[in-house]
Amino acid sequence: MDIFKILSRSTKQTRKPIGRTQSSTLPSAGTASNPQLYNDPVPQNKKRKLSDRKEEAVLSDVDDEEINFFAQAPKTESKQTIKREKRKKAAQILAEAALSDKTETIEPTLLDEDECKATLRSHRIKITLMSKPEPVVKRKKSKKRKEEEPPKKAKDEHKQIYPQPLTAFEDLKTNFGISKRLGENLKREGYKIPTEVQMGSLPLLLKPEFALTNSEEGKETVAEGSEVDLLTVAPTGSGKTLAFLIPVVNSMVQRRRKEAEVSHRLEAIIVAPTKELASQIVNEGRKLAIGTGIKVVGMVKGMRVVGDSDQVVSAPKEDASESESENESEEDDEADAAKANAKAAKRAAQPVAKADILVTTPLILLHALTKPGSKDKLPLETVRHLILDEADVLLDPLFRDQTLGIWESCVSPLLHVSLWSATMGSSIETLAVSTISSRRERLSLPAQPLIRLVIGLKDSAIPNITHHLIYAATEPGKLIGLRQLLHPTSPCLASPSDPKLRPPFLVFTQTIPRAIALHSELLYDIPAEAGGSSRLAVLHSDLSDSARSAIMSRFRNGEIWILITTDILSRGVDFRGINGVVNYDVPSSGASYIHRVGRTGRAGRDGGVAVTFYTKEDIPFVKPIANIIAASEKAAGKKEGEGVQKWLLDALPSVSKKDKKDLKMRGVEVRRAGLEKDGGKGGAKAKISTKSGYERKVENRKKGAVMGSRRRAEMEKGNEAGAESDGGSDFGGFDD
Repeated sequence: MDIFKILSRSTKQTRKPIGRTQSSTLPSAGTASNPQLYNDPVPQNKKRKLSDRKEEAVLSDVDDEEINFFAQAPKTESKQTIKREKRKKAAQILAEAALSDKTETIEPTLLDEDECKATLRSHRIKITLMSKPEPVVKRKKSKKRKEEEPPKKAKDEHKQIYPQPLTAFEDLKTNFGISKRLGENLKREGYKIPTEVQMGSLPLLLKPEFALTNSEEGKETVAEGSEVDLLTVAPTGSGKTLAFLIPVVNSMVQRRRKEAEVSHRLEAIIVAPTKELASQIVNEGRKLAIGTGIKVVGMVKGMRVVGDSDQVVSAPKEDASESESENESEEDDEADAAKANAKAAKRAAQPVAKADILVTTPLILLHALTKPGSKDKLPLETVRHLILDEADVLLDPLFRDQTLGIWESCVSPLLHVSLWSATMGSSIETLAVSTISSRRERLSLPAQPLIRLVIGLKDSAIPNITHHLIYAATEPGKLIGLRQLLHPTSPCLASPSDPKLRPPFLVFTQTIPRAIALHSELLYDIPAEAGGSSRLAVLHSDLSDSARSAIMSRFRNGEIWILITTDILSRGVDFRGINGVVNYDVPSSGASYIHRVGRTGRAGRDGGVAVTFYTKEDIPFVKPIANIIAASEKAAGKKEGEGVQKWLLDALPSVSKKDKKDLKMRGVEVRRAGLEKDGGKGGAKAKISTKSGYERKVENRKKGAVMGSRRRAEMEKGNEAGAESDGGSDFGGFDD
C-alpha cells in the first residue's frame, strides 16, 4: 500500500452514471473487439485444428524449458504479459524450425463436414446451391423410363451445402494462397477476425474447389481452377465491400504473376447506385491494392473506358441532283448527325482510361458504352468480374434497364457475377438467376454453379441497435420531438436504461424540399458555444458533386454533428462513428428502413439508436416497420414487450400490396413536394414549420398584397410610357 497515493486522493467522489456508461455504449467510442454479429455456442468435444495442436505443443516445450526450481522468484507480471512472451518464443521456435527445414511444410487446415456444419450454424450462415452445371455426357432416356420418373421440382435443386469457413484472416495465406502483398495490406489495416459474410463468401470466391472439398455436392459441382456466381444477402455493416474486393484483387495479382503482364487492362466492374457509395468503394479498393500494381478508378462523366475506333457515325452525303430546298425532317437529321459526329470526335480524341478495377454508377457507364447517334453498345471483352453492390436497387425498375445494359455488354465467356445487398426480394433473385442463365444460353456457354449466401434472418435489421417507434401525432409534434433529441437530457426516449441518442447522427426525410425546410428550421437550435449552425448540414442529389464531397468529408471529420439527408445516404455508405439514425419521415418500405438504420452499429458496434417518428397519416404504413423491429429485438435476445408492444402490433392495420407499391413509388401522399407548394389541405398539414396555420395565412396575405401593389405599379409605369410614345405622332386612329 502506497501511503502517498492515499493522502493525495481527492475527497470528492465521482458519480457513476445510472445504467450503461457512455464510453461503452456509443458506437463512436472506438473500434469493436469482435465485428461478428452472431456467435452462438458451438457443441464441445470437437476435433481441434492442426495449427492449435502445433501451437500447444510448442507452448508446452517452452514451459518445460523455463522450469528451474533453483532460480530466483521472477518479478510479478500480469498473466497477459506472460502469455504474450510465451507466444513470442513459440513463434520464434516455429520460424527457426521452418528456416532450418526441421518441420514439415505448413499444410492447409481442413475441417471435416461436422465441424463445418457446427461453425456455420453457430454464426447463422446458410449457403444454398441454386444451380449446378449439367454433366457433359447425356444419356438418352427411353419413353418408358421418362413416364416412370416424376418431374423434378425447382425446390429439389436447391440444396444446402457446408463449405470450409474462414476462421481468421491469417488462414487466407495458408489455406487459399493469396498474394503476400495483399496479406500485408490486410494486416496493416488491422483485419484479424472475419465477419460472417467474409467467413462464408471468401472461401467460395477465392478457392471454391478447396472450400467444397468435404461436400458431396461440391465435388460434383466445382472443378479445379473454376469460379462460381454468388448471391449474397448479409446485414448492413457486415463487411460486404471487403468480401468482394479481396478475391478480385487477388485474382488479378495471381494472373499477372503467371502471365508476367504489367499493362493495365479492365478486368472488373463494380456498379453502385450512388456516387457516395462508389467513392467509398474506390477508397477501400486502393487500400487493398497498395504495392500490387492494381489500379482502382472511380468513373466520372466523360471518361472513355473502351477503345472504339469505329464509333464515329458518318453523316449522309448530299446529292447534286437534289434541289436546294430540303424538308425540315432532313435538316433535323443532318443536325443530329453533325452533333453525333462532334461528340464522336471529342470522345475519340480522349484517351482510354487506364484501370484494372472500375467503380461506377450505372448511368455514367452506360453512356460511355453507347455509341453516339445509335443504341448500339460497345462490348467489354476483357471484363471477368461484374459486381453489383446493393443489387436489389440496381435491378429495381429505376436502374434495371441501365444495369442490364451493362450486363449485356460483358461478353467475355470467363465472366463471373456476384450480387450483394442487405435486402433481396424473391423477384430480384429470380430476375438475377434468369439473367445469368439466359446470358449463358445466348453466348452458348457451359452452365456454371450459382450459390446463394444468407447471413442471419433474411431481410432483417441488425440486432445490435436499439429501436424506438414514437407516435408524434402531427408534423409539429415531430419537429418538437426532434428538438428534444438535440438536448442531452432529452425525455423523448422511453426507458432511462436505454442508450441515449448523441451526436453525430443522421436525419432522413422523404423529399429534397422537406430536407431543406427541416435544415432551415433547425439552423439556430444548436448554441453558438457548441458551434452553432456550422454543426448542421443538408445533403441531397440536387447539390453539385464538389459540395456533396465537401459535406461528406466534414461529417466524417466530426465538424458536422447532424446531417439531414434523403435516401441518397441510406445504402452502403459506411460511417463508423455514427451514434444513431432519426427517421423524421416514415421509410417507403421495410427494406428502406433496414438500410437507413444500418448506418449505425457498423462492424458489430453496440449502442446505436434508431428513432422513427410517425403521425396519424403514417399509421396505415407502420406495421411492416414494427414487425422488423420486433424481429430484430427477438434476435437480440430481448423479452417480448420490451420494445414494440404486442398490443401495438395487433392494433396496427395491415398494408395491402397496392398501398405498398404506391408507398414505394411515391411515398406518403401528403408529404410530396407538389402539395406543399400549392394551397392544398394535405400540403398545409405536412409543412415543416413551427408557425400556426393562421400565422402562415396572414403572412401569405401580406406577401400577396405586396406582390399585387408591385404589379399595379409596373402596369402604371407601362401605361405612362405608352402614352408618352403616342403623344409625339399625329395619327389618332381610325374613326367609325
